[in-house]
Amino acid sequence: MALPRLRTVVLVSGAALLTRRALKRRIARSPLWPLPALPEPVSGHSQRRATAVRRLLITERSEVAEGVVRLRLEGAGLPRWEPGAHLDLVLPSGLVRQYSLCGDPEDTGAYTVATRLVADGRGGSREVHEQLREGLEIEVRGPRNRFPLTEAPAYAFVVGGIGITPVLPMLRSLAASGADWRLLYGGRSRASMPFLEEIEKLGADGDRVTVVAQDETGHPDVAGALAELAPGTAVYCCGPELLTDAVAAALPAGRPLHLERFSAAAGDAAGPGSGPFEVELRRSGRTVPVAAGQSVLAAVRTAAPHVAYSCEQGFCGTCQQRVLEGEIDHRDDLLTDDERGDSMLICVSRCRGGRLVLDL
Repeated sequence: MALPRLRTVVLVSGAALLTRRALKRRIARSPLWPLPALPEPVSGHSQRRATAVRRLLITERSEVAEGVVRLRLEGAGLPRWEPGAHLDLVLPSGLVRQYSLCGDPEDTGAYTVATRLVADGRGGSREVHEQLREGLEIEVRGPRNRFPLTEAPAYAFVVGGIGITPVLPMLRSLAASGADWRLLYGGRSRASMPFLEEIEKLGADGDRVTVVAQDETGHPDVAGALAELAPGTAVYCCGPELLTDAVAAALPAGRPLHLERFSAAAGDAAGPGSGPFEVELRRSGRTVPVAAGQSVLAAVRTAAPHVAYSCEQGFCGTCQQRVLEGEIDHRDDLLTDDERGDSMLICVSRCRGGRLVLDL
């Protein structure tokens, strides 16, 4: 009699153990269990942010122009990157800022970035200039690329100041391949324009580079530089809004423009979707009001302070969230058409109706 009873106890205990394990897995899949599990969230897990976090050592710090600091960040076995890519720097204060990679994509032992001090900015560049020194370790994320160099029969670049950083690796690559390219490079003064000597050497063959220092000759002639472009020429621009707007205005209708801004494009504060609305956070079961003039990000963080963000201007992609319901008023220049179908950047974009439902 003892043996059958023992066998029964073992079987019951085993079944209970399997049930507990299955229950734990079920709860892990859905924090709202026993409600039906929602699909795997996109929010916080998009491919744009699916990059490793690393700690790199600052081994070199140099001033490459007035107010511009270059940092060399070393580590072992770093992923290669393509021209136009950027790196997220997690600064000692916790601020996250994006800086274009301007070194050698084939160098798997270091990343190089450069940043200009913006005295009236949001504090990131000041922290880089005042606190980042040789011998300090810093956390980085990336690299990622939203400004890639595409294949084309010819290239025209219009750059302002520190906007040269993502373009410099492109020019090195094009010069090495013998491609047809031209560059209009403007800045306040020659002393303030980073990498100017290297740029002029790259363009010495064929007068490819036009340098315009504002204190010498005024503003660059953008329309003249882009007049009579050969068919198929890829046009790239990186710089302040006045420059990017001038380039966009100078291009013929239908001519594509590869653009990277210093900040988000100015939006229409009185346009559709600028009034108050509600945002439901589906996974947490909370609903928060968004006031007129308040960002979705600011409202959401009152209920979900863990939500990641960085630029707060709609051009870095850190705050991208999946939208389950509601009509989105997109106010960014970053997301692709496919991404706009079911996601938004909550730092700038809003709702065209009275309610949005986010996958949070």
